[in-house]
Amino acid sequence: MPPNDNRIDARDWSLLAVLSVLWGGSFFFNGAALRELPPLTLVFLRVALGAAILLPLLRMQGISFPKGVAGWRAFFVIGLLNNVIPFSLIVIGQTFIPSGLASILNATTPLFAVIVMAAAGEEALQMRRVAGVAMGLLGVIVLRGWGIETRTGQGFGILLCLGGALSYGFAALAARRLLKDAAPLGTATFQLMASTVMMAIVAGAVEQPWRLPMPGLTTWLAVLGLAGLSTALAYIVFFQILRRSGATNVMLVTLLIPVTAILLGWLVLGEPISAREIAGAIVIGSALLVIDGRVLRLPRRVI
Repeated sequence: MPPNDNRIDARDWSLLAVLSVLWGGSFFFNGAALRELPPLTLVFLRVALGAAILLPLLRMQGISFPKGVAGWRAFFVIGLLNNVIPFSLIVIGQTFIPSGLASILNATTPLFAVIVMAAAGEEALQMRRVAGVAMGLLGVIVLRGWGIETRTGQGFGILLCLGGALSYGFAALAARRLLKDAAPLGTATFQLMASTVMMAIVAGAVEQPWRLPMPGLTTWLAVLGLAGLSTALAYIVFFQILRRSGATNVMLVTLLIPVTAILLGWLVLGEPISAREIAGAIVIGSALLVIDGRVLRLPRRVI
């Protein structure tokens, strides 16, 4: 169970960094795949292939399937709030706004998580955490810049991405209450299976994907990266952190995503890093220290 003081240990900070890389790639993969696939069909392929990738691992670990409607109910709730609603809203939003702006809006997730968890009585509304999240969001804006372009429907796209971030906040609450003792691998697989059923109905009714032309190799590679790295593997890490450090802490990953994206661009692609990006990263790092809280106790110990 998560620690009472809402702190994160070194292991989970490392896992958050890994998760930020895995989820940060989803904005790139979405942008590439949306050139040939409609948004709901893309979400369906993401969750379906993600579930298919995890099923053999589930068998190898000997984890049994939930039994009956009661056993599956929690996973359908989590799948709806954690996959179906946010994935659909964000990927549709990306048809109206740039990926960089979408990632900034996604960084509001910890703020929504703090509010939702406090309103539900699950976690205390600590001003230190609220201030830290707000500070982190400011750092994301400094890091990436607003990146706002004049596009038709941009306001609608922004609202969709914010709706996705809010849904993640409610998903954290639902996972906290419904999946306290579930194994991370089982939770990741079963929620993706439930999401596949729901997205098959939604995408089939709205977009009829069987009538679409076959996408090219680049699109399929983007879909496989989205399903394998940004979904299957990412959710194993996500539920591991959730189980150990709590719902609000795991959502801090959205503040790290823009930082890791820029660092990967520098390390892998040789892209330059500007002074603005360095300043934004410093603000985000400081915000995470404030949220963690231990650094604020050091002066008291010295005194």
